[in-house]
Amino acid sequence: MYQQSNPPLSPKEILPTMYDLPSETLEDQGLPDEFHLLQPELLRVTFLPPDYPQDQVFVASDLNLYYDPRHPQWYKRPDWFAVLGVSRLYEETELRLSYVIWQEGVDPFVSIELISPGTESEDLGQTLREVNQPPNKWEVYERILKIPYYFVYNRYNNEFQGFVLTANCYQSLSHTEQGFWLPEVKMGLGLWQGSYQGIERLWLRWYDEESNWLPTPTEREKQRADQAEVENQRLRELLRQAGVEIPDQLI
Repeated sequence: MYQQSNPPLSPKEILPTMYDLPSETLEDQGLPDEFHLLQPELLRVTFLPPDYPQDQVFVASDLNLYYDPRHPQWYKRPDWFAVLGVSRLYEETELRLSYVIWQEGVDPFVSIELISPGTESEDLGQTLREVNQPPNKWEVYERILKIPYYFVYNRYNNEFQGFVLTANCYQSLSHTEQGFWLPEVKMGLGLWQGSYQGIERLWLRWYDEESNWLPTPTEREKQRADQAEVENQRLRELLRQAGVEIPDQLI
C-alpha cells in the first residue's frame, strides 16, 4: 500500500511504472508450450481491425498485466489480449516490459485464455480466493478491468467459449456457424482448420465481415504474387491476340 501526498498526486506520478514492475518473476512455474507460442502469434498477425491504424493497436501474449493501483504487485498474464486506441509502443518509443493499467489509462478490449489442465478452474472463474489474495482471472477481467470480450479455448477437446460483458457481468456470447462476431471491430473470431507453421489442426483465427479468414503476412505476400501472375497471364494473352509474341521472361 502506498502513502498518498496532500494534495494527492495522480497514480501515474506515484505508482510504479512498466520499468519498475517486472515482466517475469522467479515464482512462475514453467514456460509456455509450443501451442502457447504459435497460437497467440497467429492471433496477433490476423488481428487487423479495419477502423484502427496498426500503430494504434497493442497486442500481447504472456505479458504481465498489472490491474490494481491499490495492490501494484498483483498481475494477471493473459495468453493473449488486445488494446485499442493506444500506441503500439510505450510512450510512443519503447517496447513494453509489461502492461500497467494506471500508466496506460486504457483497458484491454478482448482477452483470450488457452486452457491447460491446471488453469481451467481459474480461467472459468471457478476458484475461490482467501482474504487478501489476488482475485482469479475471471474476476479481474469481468469486475475490475471490465474487458468487453473474453474467450476461452480448450485445445484438448476443441471447446470454444465466448463471453460478452453485459450489465457488468459476463454472459455467454451467441455465435454463428463460423464463430463469434465482434461488431465494434468489424471482425469475428472462429476455429479454422488449416496448416500454420507446418502444423495442421484447428486454430483460433480472426475473420472479416465477408467471412474471409484474415491472412497472415506470408499469405498476403502469396496473394499478391498470385494476383501479379494472373495479370501477367492476361497481358500475355492480349499481346498474343494482337499478334505480338513476347518472351515470358520479359513480362
